[in-house]
Amino acid sequence: MSGPFLVAPSEGGRFVRRLSSVTATRESISLGPTVVAPPKHLMAPSAASEVAAAMEVARHEIESAATPGTPITPDESAVSSDYAYAFDIDGVLIRGGRPIPEAVEAMKMLNGDNEYGIKVPYIFVTNGGGKTEAERCLQLSQQLEIEVSPGQFICGHTPMREMADLYKTVLVVGGEGEKCRHVAEGYGFKDVVTPGDIIKDNQDTTPFRKLTDSEYAASRARVFSDIEIEAIFVFADSRDWASDTQIILDLLMSKNGRLGTRSETFDEGPPVFFSHNDVVWSASHDLTRIGMGALRVSLESMYQAITGKELKTTAFGKPQMGTFQFATRLLQQWRKDTHGIDAPPSTVYFVGDTPESDIRGTNEYNKTADNQWYSILVETGVFQEGTTPRFQPKATVNTVLDAVKHGMEREYRKALKASMQATGVITDE
Repeated sequence: MSGPFLVAPSEGGRFVRRLSSVTATRESISLGPTVVAPPKHLMAPSAASEVAAAMEVARHEIESAATPGTPITPDESAVSSDYAYAFDIDGVLIRGGRPIPEAVEAMKMLNGDNEYGIKVPYIFVTNGGGKTEAERCLQLSQQLEIEVSPGQFICGHTPMREMADLYKTVLVVGGEGEKCRHVAEGYGFKDVVTPGDIIKDNQDTTPFRKLTDSEYAASRARVFSDIEIEAIFVFADSRDWASDTQIILDLLMSKNGRLGTRSETFDEGPPVFFSHNDVVWSASHDLTRIGMGALRVSLESMYQAITGKELKTTAFGKPQMGTFQFATRLLQQWRKDTHGIDAPPSTVYFVGDTPESDIRGTNEYNKTADNQWYSILVETGVFQEGTTPRFQPKATVNTVLDAVKHGMEREYRKALKASMQATGVITDE
């Protein structure tokens, strides 16, 4: 166990550990329901503790195969159950590894520092990959100096967890070092291969890339002529497009995922899954940078140029519906645990910076959702003021703080109108 921790009861008497954001590790966070807190809040929980702990418990419940027990009578909560927020991270809360200044104030407002005297629940939905939800949690806690839990995070590759039982041997691409292998193994994938493993077995696979000493040591020795790779998962942005693309193409054109073979029909290779489809994203550079979606487009074009056939790949993350469905399940479980209402919050305000994924996905999901998903576009990331987004949000604001204010003011007006109608001050026309 790394660093001091406390055990504190969450809603309904369940226990959630509290770990310091300074000393916690991915391994210690994964040992059970956990809230990560800055050292100054470790002994005395902050205003963010209640939401973080309750979301963590809800996440463990929806991911557990255990049979539900006796329904719990929720304690009285100061957190609103009527609406919630879902935030993208890069370009909304963080840019280039540093907090966007208004993000800190936005979190304070959601955690009760507002004129309405309430707290509002929130989760984080990011297409960023290559790290476990626990690592994302630890990183954001340090950046924003707030209490958060892994249960509040939904990454682009989170839905891939549900595919672990479908394939035995898989290739995982992207990210730094061995991180994506660790994520995949944490999701339950049984036999995870990386491009480094393949290059270690046959260094001629990638003529222009040689493994460094540390990469060679970390890569696992395998004989791939005897192995069938059943699926390819791009968990995070590739650090070496040329090498990764070469290896993926070799598998796509192989016989049943066996390296060193060539299919005569080019339709015997494994399926390819991407954790998201963002062509560009907001980093520390003044201009947007190309992302995983660009690799997907490039791969499909190269495959068609070589084989003459169209390559069909699958993407998760935003704007895919599975991500929003998972978020709805999480919020519904949280609301059931904390307020005894077995339904998601009436309105979810999704705050994002990318029209093609954040706004498009929110708007599309809203068409079929049982509750309202309300899209808010900020101008601190991919989208820039003065341009016209291809997918129109319900509202466009400058920063995430403006987005929080917009939603809270809208909900106040709705509640005020409903109260006036109920007391006969105004009537429906």
